[in-house]
This record gives sequence, C-alpha cells and structure tokens, in this order.
Amino acid sequence: MLPELIQKASLFSLLHRIDIDLARQHQQGVCLHCGGPLHQGNYMRKPRGGPDGIPEECLLRLSLCCGREGCRSRSLPPSTLFMGRRVYWGCVILVAMTLRQNRPEGVSANKLIRLLGVSRKTLIRWAIYFREIFPFSAQWQRLRGRVSSSVRDSELPGALLRLFLIQSESPERGLTACLYSLATA
Repeated sequence: MLPELIQKASLFSLLHRIDIDLARQHQQGVCLHCGGPLHQGNYMRKPRGGPDGIPEECLLRLSLCCGREGCRSRSLPPSTLFMGRRVYWGCVILVAMTLRQNRPEGVSANKLIRLLGVSRKTLIRWAIYFREIFPFSAQWQRLRGRVSSSVRDSELPGALLRLFLIQSESPERGLTACLYSLATA
C-alpha cells in the first residue's frame, strides 16, 4: 500500500499545493531579523526517490526572502514535500522508515534499497535520526501534545504514520495529514 502510494505523481502534486498554501500563510508575516516584507525567493531542488513524471513545479522549494535593502535574509515556510535539507522527498523518508521499522512481509532493507534507490548508509542515517535526534527535537515536542499517547518515541516515525492512517479515510490522506503535521509542528 505505502510503496505504491509514493509512486504516484498525483501525491506530489497534492503536497505541492499544500506547500503553496503554507508559503502564502508564511508570507503574511515579516522578516524575523529586521521586520521587512517577505518576497518570493524560490529555488529548484533535485530530490530523489520519487516516481518518474513528477511535475516540474514540485521540484521548486518555495522560499521567501526579506525585501528590505541590506537584509535579504531567507525564510523557509513549512513544507510537506521536503524534510529540511535532506535530498530525498519527505514522503519517501517517512514511508521508508515506517516500512523498515514495521518490517511487513517481504519488505527488507535490500528491497527498500532497490525500490527507492537509497543506499544502506542513508537508511541507517535516517534510522539514527528518528531514534536518537527526532524524539528530542522541538518539532516532536510540539507535535507530541497533539497526538495520542500510544505513539511512543521508540516507535517513531512508524507509529505516528500508523496513527494518521487509522484516522484517515484513505492512505493518501493519512500520509498527507502526517506530513502536514510534521511540517507545521
């Protein structure tokens, strides 16, 4: 179910539309450094792990920069497509770690490597991040108060995604809601 979901270009288009809304909301604010207005300063990314046929606009990282002369500080709005500076799509990271953690029938590290084109070192790095860094991050602490106590830190991100999948009417909506919550926490 999840591997097939991240192979749909329509998922990435939906996440891009959500990112546009998040960027518009973020643009209503001002520069955190000088209080100046925020203007578009988007740039292209070359994320890995997605299917062929993803629309080109989805490769755009929506970004804002201060319009005040002399400041020009960059301000990144929340994103459901991208997880910080990571090279892989956010949904790919989330699904890969959930599958690796839950180990459903027939999903091994080797299968994930073949399916997503990710190296074993990258899978290990993601696992370390979700095991040792993310549970103590401010992002998780903010989100922690909004989700069920059944989501244990030691089971991240799989338990978090499972919770959203259970609460949603479709796997696509569950994955999207989880990514949205992670982005806006």
